[in-house]
Amino acid sequence: MSKKVVFLDVDGTLCLDDATTVPQSAMDACVEARKNGHKLYLCTGRSKPEIFSHILEIGFDGIIGAGGGFCEHEGKMVFHKQVTENQLQHAVSFFHNHNISYYLESNGGLYGALDCVPILKRLMYGDLSEEEMDKAYKAKPHPFISTLKDGNAVKYPEEVNKICFLGNDKIPFEEIKDEFKDEFEVIHCTVPIFGDNSGELAVAGVNKANAIEALLNYLNIGREHTLAIGDGLNDLEMFTYCNTGIAMGNAEQQLKDVADDITARHDEDGIYKAFQKYGLI
Repeated sequence: MSKKVVFLDVDGTLCLDDATTVPQSAMDACVEARKNGHKLYLCTGRSKPEIFSHILEIGFDGIIGAGGGFCEHEGKMVFHKQVTENQLQHAVSFFHNHNISYYLESNGGLYGALDCVPILKRLMYGDLSEEEMDKAYKAKPHPFISTLKDGNAVKYPEEVNKICFLGNDKIPFEEIKDEFKDEFEVIHCTVPIFGDNSGELAVAGVNKANAIEALLNYLNIGREHTLAIGDGLNDLEMFTYCNTGIAMGNAEQQLKDVADDITARHDEDGIYKAFQKYGLI
């Protein structure tokens, strides 16, 4: 059997809904597949600071991050696209005027604004008093919150991969999408606790499929060797492009509709079962 190039989404695919836990079966599958000579790449909406060390330590051949905004192979940056200064100013102004919390993603850090950190703590730990919240966070610090810098107090990074916004019940997602339709790819967020109106502003023309194509050209490997596993709508282009697209059991129905196959849920050994079925392990 020919060796495969496998592209793995992170949230809802490799990681459970808490955005940090990787099932042991998924870790075992990744390690064994690479031992068998297959190449594995993370293909995620996350930027580098959100790809925590315990995920990277599983072992991958590279990363496609920021929803296709950058690509690394064996630690070398293949390409990197960023938000322009004018786009950044427009987004920051809009979110401030509409009281929408957001954070900026760069490979050097994540920058939260408009009480982003307190809001995320409430989403993750519950509506507690400040003292109870501090105790809960100290008892079980969430790596994502620990990564965020205060974007209200520091200079914004020069290189911004994309902008993520949290849900605001008063501002529908479609309104935000319409506001930025001429500047960004506006997609729903794949982290459920961020809210139904949460989403991402990505550089126009950036998606996982375009990044995969660039990587394959760089490696001189044909797309007939590709296999992709995902769960969200930002995986649609990836599924269309790759030879085989496998949706997780917990995937969005729209993704299942275009998938070549559907495996078990992320919390029911879905990755391991898919790797077994397709002969990777």
